[in-house]
Amino acid sequence: MPSDQPAPFPEPPEGAAAPRRPRLTPPIADVRRAVRGVLPGVPESQRGSGGPLVLVALSGGADSLALAAATAFEAPRAGLRAGAIVVDHGLQAGSADVAAAAAAQARDLGLDPVLVRRVEVTGEGGPEASARSARYAALDAAAVETGAVHVLLGHTLDDQAETVLLGLARGSGATSLSGMPARAGRYARPFLGIRRATTRQACLDAGLVAWDDPHNADAAYARVRVRERVLPVLEAELGPGIAEALVRTAEQLREDDEAFAEQIEEVIEEICDPAEAGIAISAGALAANPAALRQRIVRHVVQSEFGVSLSRTQTLEVTRLVTDWHGQGPIELPDGVRATRAGAHVVLSATGSTEVLPRDH
Repeated sequence: MPSDQPAPFPEPPEGAAAPRRPRLTPPIADVRRAVRGVLPGVPESQRGSGGPLVLVALSGGADSLALAAATAFEAPRAGLRAGAIVVDHGLQAGSADVAAAAAAQARDLGLDPVLVRRVEVTGEGGPEASARSARYAALDAAAVETGAVHVLLGHTLDDQAETVLLGLARGSGATSLSGMPARAGRYARPFLGIRRATTRQACLDAGLVAWDDPHNADAAYARVRVRERVLPVLEAELGPGIAEALVRTAEQLREDDEAFAEQIEEVIEEICDPAEAGIAISAGALAANPAALRQRIVRHVVQSEFGVSLSRTQTLEVTRLVTDWHGQGPIELPDGVRATRAGAHVVLSATGSTEVLPRDH
């Protein structure tokens, strides 16, 4: 590494003793217990050196480093293999060195395989969204390549609280306010009940040196402003426990959202028909449902059919074709989707066609 570049991870003080095997402290026990709770069970009779693989998404920061250490400890005891995937976003000078240092730490912890993947962040949709899309594409590809059954992510209770506050500020609705799921497909987030301070202390107790991402202190990012300014003010003015309260709110909303989703899947089967280049929803059935369910049906259909997420304003405009119908014309939605009232149906299509085809029972 050039002498004028900072080391990706701070060096221990000169003359410091070599790190020893860490004793089991409460923070280390907490993160191990959290990881143990999400690992898939492997019957004793099927355990061996070739067990299923779980991958840790590792940045080198305290959260993901504590996750990597806990997974390295817990996975073999569950009959699993543990590896890591390090994604280099290339957004900072020396990012390749940071990624290499994180990979070396993973190998020192005994994780295998350890993959490093460089991604291109295009900036489309904003820098955070673009980096997120590139990162998850790399994680998905790594899981497929290695056959991993799970990818573990290091999001903490603090991350969840920040997500809920950001969703509240943006008026994103219950789905956004429900925060990040503990499980979603191949992804699992063991630390959603663990504070960031605990992961940092677990690293210190284990003698692991975490990398501090400069972006995590850059007030240009809304999440950093929430972390550094908004949450501390709320804690100071309203008392401690705000982050935990936000996470409890997210859990309750997620339960509600899952219940609604089950209802919607059942209802859609009964009230939707195929239409040319889209789908037709019975206007009468929409009108007969409560507003909350009606709006969720519209959002769900548009998302599942066209991959488009509607805002509340856009959703309400579509439902006005039912609740306030007086012959108005088509409604243009994002990405070329169009909503049209055609007789007894609201037709959602990519072409604007309003031909309703008979249901094939």
